Amino acid sequence: MTRRYFGTDGIRGTVGLAPITPDFVLRLAHAVGHVLKKADPRPTVIIGKDTRISGYMLESALESGFNSAGVDVVLLGPLPTPGVAYLTRAQRASLGVVISASHNPFSDNGIKFFSAQGTKLPDAWELAVEAALEQPPVWAASADLGKARRMDDAAGRYIEFCKSTFANDLSLRSIKIVVDAAHGAAYHIAPKVFHELGAEVVEIGCTPDGLNINHEVGATHPQALVAAVKLHGADFGVALDGDADRLQLVDANGRLYNGDELLYLLATERLARSERLTGVVGTLMTNMAVEIALQACGVELVRAKVGDRYVLEEMERRGWILGGEGSGHLLALDKHTTGDGLISALQVLQACVRSGKSLSELLEGVILFPQTLLNVRLQPGQDWKSSAALQAATLAVESELADAGRVLIRASGTEPLLRVMVEARDAAHALACAHRIADSLK
Repeated sequence: MTRRYFGTDGIRGTVGLAPITPDFVLRLAHAVGHVLKKADPRPTVIIGKDTRISGYMLESALESGFNSAGVDVVLLGPLPTPGVAYLTRAQRASLGVVISASHNPFSDNGIKFFSAQGTKLPDAWELAVEAALEQPPVWAASADLGKARRMDDAAGRYIEFCKSTFANDLSLRSIKIVVDAAHGAAYHIAPKVFHELGAEVVEIGCTPDGLNINHEVGATHPQALVAAVKLHGADFGVALDGDADRLQLVDANGRLYNGDELLYLLATERLARSERLTGVVGTLMTNMAVEIALQACGVELVRAKVGDRYVLEEMERRGWILGGEGSGHLLALDKHTTGDGLISALQVLQACVRSGKSLSELLEGVILFPQTLLNVRLQPGQDWKSSAALQAATLAVESELADAGRVLIRASGTEPLLRVMVEARDAAHALACAHRIADSLK
C-alpha cells in the first residue's frame, strides 16, 4: 500500500486546505486513538506545538479526537519537536504528537508522531492509521471518554534534559552567544539553556506573534544570525528552525558552518576522547570532502536518502550513533532519540570548550568541495534514465573526476526537473562538468 496522507515527516500542508483542516485533524486523532487502543485499553498521548497561530485550532481538534476515542491527553503548549519526543519517553506516554510545519511559513502546519520510546514511527503504523481513517467513527461511551490536562512545567523539564547532555565539568562562562529561535518553539527555551550553562546570551527571533515564525530569521535565514554575531561581537551564533530540530552555527568571524562540517566535528571530537566510532551516516548530498576526511580518520561514511528519517533508519540498522544532513539535522543517539538542534549545538560548543580551539581550528581537516547544482527541465514523458547521451556524459565526467569528485543525478519529487549535482575540488571544474551532463539531455 502507498500512503495517502503521510509524507516523510508526518502530515503537512497549507492550513485551511485538505488535509490541514480541523475536521480532518479530529478524525485523524480519533483514528490514531483506535490504533493505540489495540495495544493499550487506556492510552495517554502528549501534544506539543510550535508558535503558529493555527496551532490553537489544531490542538483543540486533536484533543477532541483523542478524547472521543477514549484517549487521555496531556497538553504541553509550545515546545520543540525533540522536547516532545523526550517527554513522551520520560512520561511513559503511549504516543507523542507535534503540531508543526518545521521550517515552513506560518500559513502551513502539520502533525507528526513519536512512539512511546521517543522515536519516529514505521510505515506500517502510518498505514494502520490511514486504514482506520477509512472506517466510520466509533465514539467512546460517556463514562469512557478521555480526559485532558496541561503540564505546566514542560519547558523546564526539557531545559534540564538539554543541560544534562553537556559535560558536568565544563561551562559556557565568558562566552557570548547570539541565539536565534526563528520565533518558533524554542523561543522561551533556547536562551535559558545557554544562559543557565553560564553564557552571555543575546536573543533574536525570540518574540513570536503567531505569524512571524521563520520569517527572515532562524536556520533557514542565517543572514540575520551572521549580522547579529558581528554587531554584538559574539563568540558564536546559534540558529534553530521553527520546531528546533535543525541547527546552523556561526563563529566569531561570521563564518557559517553547515551540517556536513558539524557532523565531521562531532565525529572527530569523539575520536579525540578515544571513543569507538566505526562510522557515521550522511545522505546522498553529504559533501565528498567530509567523506574523505572521515576516511582519513578511519571512520566510514554511509549515505542514506535525503531526509533525517532515512538517516535515522540507517543509523539504527547499523547500530551507529552519529548521523546528519547538510541542512543542519544532526543526530547523536547517545544523547537523544531524535534530531535536536539545541543538543547538537551544545555538543559542538562542548568540543570547543574542552579543546580550547575555535570552530575553524577544529575543522582544519576538512575543506568542503564546491558543488554545482543544475535543474534540467524534462519534457512530458521524457525517459531520462534510458538516455544514452546522458549515460555517456555521466560516465565521462565520473572518469575525469576519479576520486576527486562525484556526480549525483536525481529527479525532483515535486516538479518535472532532473537535478544534476557535481562536486569537484575546483568550482570552475564542477560547473563545467555539470553543464556537460545537463547539455547531453538537450
